[in-house]
Amino acid sequence: MSKPRTTRRNRVADLVVPLLQAVYLTGTAPSLSAKHLPSIMQAEKAESVSDSDQAGPPAPVGFFDPALKEVRKRVFYQCAKTVSILCVFVLTVLSIFWGSQFLTEKKFPNLHVWVVDFDGQVEPYVTNNTIVGPAVINTTKQYEASSSLHLGYHFKSAAEFNYDPWEVRQAVYDEHAYAAVIINPNATSLLRAAINNDNTTYDPAGAIQTVIISARDENTYYTYVLPDLAILQTLIQTDFGPQWVRELISSSTNLSYVPPQAINPGIGFTNIDLRPFTPAVAAPAVSIGLIYLIIISFFNFPFLMPIHAQFMKPDGHPPMKVPHWLIWRACCSFTAYFFLSFFYSLVSLAFQIPFSNSPAPDTLSADNANAYGQGSFVVFWMLNWVGMAALGFPCENMAMVLGFPWSSFFLIFWVITNVATGFYSLDLASDFFRWGYAWPLHRIVEALRTILFGTHSRIGLDFGVLFAWIAVSLAFYPVATLIMRWKMKRGL
Repeated sequence: MSKPRTTRRNRVADLVVPLLQAVYLTGTAPSLSAKHLPSIMQAEKAESVSDSDQAGPPAPVGFFDPALKEVRKRVFYQCAKTVSILCVFVLTVLSIFWGSQFLTEKKFPNLHVWVVDFDGQVEPYVTNNTIVGPAVINTTKQYEASSSLHLGYHFKSAAEFNYDPWEVRQAVYDEHAYAAVIINPNATSLLRAAINNDNTTYDPAGAIQTVIISARDENTYYTYVLPDLAILQTLIQTDFGPQWVRELISSSTNLSYVPPQAINPGIGFTNIDLRPFTPAVAAPAVSIGLIYLIIISFFNFPFLMPIHAQFMKPDGHPPMKVPHWLIWRACCSFTAYFFLSFFYSLVSLAFQIPFSNSPAPDTLSADNANAYGQGSFVVFWMLNWVGMAALGFPCENMAMVLGFPWSSFFLIFWVITNVATGFYSLDLASDFFRWGYAWPLHRIVEALRTILFGTHSRIGLDFGVLFAWIAVSLAFYPVATLIMRWKMKRGL
């Protein structure tokens, strides 16, 4: 049998009965000493606790139970508030990404293509009786004046380049123009020589050069520049053919002895890509893969912060001084970025992106002309290290200021603004996006193209901007920490 439960009445009776017995035997009521009061109060308290334990937690109720009325109101309000904030955030931040591509077609003229006519202007081919150069210039001007979408064609004189076609190539390499159409000095001379001397080895492609550097921005070149240049080349050959045949007929040339290629097409193009974008596996290293660089740098904070917090909790030891704690955290983050960036860089090496090719002359076409030869991988790693720090320290600061879960808002903002200005040509974007030139990912992408493909180098500026981001972030580091500690003390 179970032991009977002692009730509050039983315990009070145990105290009162002896008092009544004293009254019956002595005829007088004994005084109630103070020592009896705690016993009575303790009995009451014990009974109260026992009753509470016996009752247990409240039974679950339905969603529409009246007892949940106030809770429902509070939850509805908080849900509506949170969703509204998310909606405004999505509309605002995603508009930045969409905006970077808005009305891109109207910005096509910002992609400059230089057209330079050297035909008959360089010794020993100097002549006033040229046909190729004027034909190309005339067709290009007509195309530029048309209402169709096209690139920005600009006509330059040979004198601006000291009558040297190689200087035009250098200008394209130095990114003064996206492409150049160069009419060679001997374009007309070679064509006429093929007619007069029955030169069966005549190559029409020797008349004109089109020079590009696709590793500068492969998306822009493959999407906009190369298709437009192909249209221009077709127009030039289409317009030149009839004009050239009429001249041959008017000069009573016996066409049966003329090499066929000297009649049709007569002229052609040599397409020169100074720095081709190759191999395809290099694409993640200068584009989508860099998104993971941002994400990895962001998650450094939530993983390491609980470890750092042990220094500040007096669990059998005194807490560390705040300045020393900040220095420790910064050094630890730099060290973490150092190793994380190394293993991030190893992925590119493992998939055989070239890192040991020799540099090449600026004006000659070269595949993967690594800017730093055998040392290119080390420079690649150092860039990823500094870039990760430039991307990661702002994330740490904002995580401390905003706290969870709002810090994820900054991560989305950080990814979108960096992608919008790093992966797409700012020449095609609105002037609003000029700030993108100072954003970390834009500088990282530009420096990576120099290291991997040997494009025009601004690597000193690129590293300088990244170090500036690190310096500003570290200067804000103590402020962000104070804000975090202030919020923690107030339970915010």
